[in-house]
Amino acid sequence: MLFDLDGTLLPMEQDEFTRGYFRLLAKKLAPHGYEPKQLVDAIWGGTAAMVANDGRESNESAFWRRFAELLGERVDRDRELFEEFYRVEFAGAQAFCGFAPEAREIVALCKAKGWTVALATNPIFPQVATEQRIRWAGLAPEDFALCTTYENIGLSKPNPAYFAEVARRLGTDPADCLTVGNDAEEDLAARDAGMDVFLLTDCLINRRGRDLSDVPHGDFAALRAFLEAVE
Repeated sequence: MLFDLDGTLLPMEQDEFTRGYFRLLAKKLAPHGYEPKQLVDAIWGGTAAMVANDGRESNESAFWRRFAELLGERVDRDRELFEEFYRVEFAGAQAFCGFAPEAREIVALCKAKGWTVALATNPIFPQVATEQRIRWAGLAPEDFALCTTYENIGLSKPNPAYFAEVARRLGTDPADCLTVGNDAEEDLAARDAGMDVFLLTDCLINRRGRDLSDVPHGDFAALRAFLEAVE
């Protein structure tokens, strides 16, 4: 059982969260000579490197290599500033998120059924930031058998190989997995890895306007009904 985090277990409007998160980061780094637009553009460049990563290096390594190419070697000297941001100031990004008590209930339901539960959030954040977002959702890292972060994997959504790798680490066949997410592109890629998918529509992202009639989907109540019907 694989759960996405942002927009799934942790409600959010993705663009609002991203803008708020970047404002916090720019505020932290501006006194150290980082121009906000240049900083944000470099973060997007590093993110693109993680999305393109083929597993031969960690996403962490892919990000920092590209980030340094765009901003110069100073980022290596200032890396502690970035790490401190995620330990301290990143907590302010909770203000750009919602809360759904159903998230904890759904995870508990899956565990009560004896299913192995993994947090398959797109691994473009450090572990410390991922664990904070898990707690904002009313859950704990220990609720999951695996949580993907940029340190521990070298693949990202929407690459189907990401989902195959998560299944491999869980010791299961992708055909025996269900992915719950909210992104009609990123999370539906799990189908190409052989998994079933349920799209949670509370914070649905469907930028291409994909027809979802062939995809199980709905709100938390619909998800609960769907899971309860699974043997």
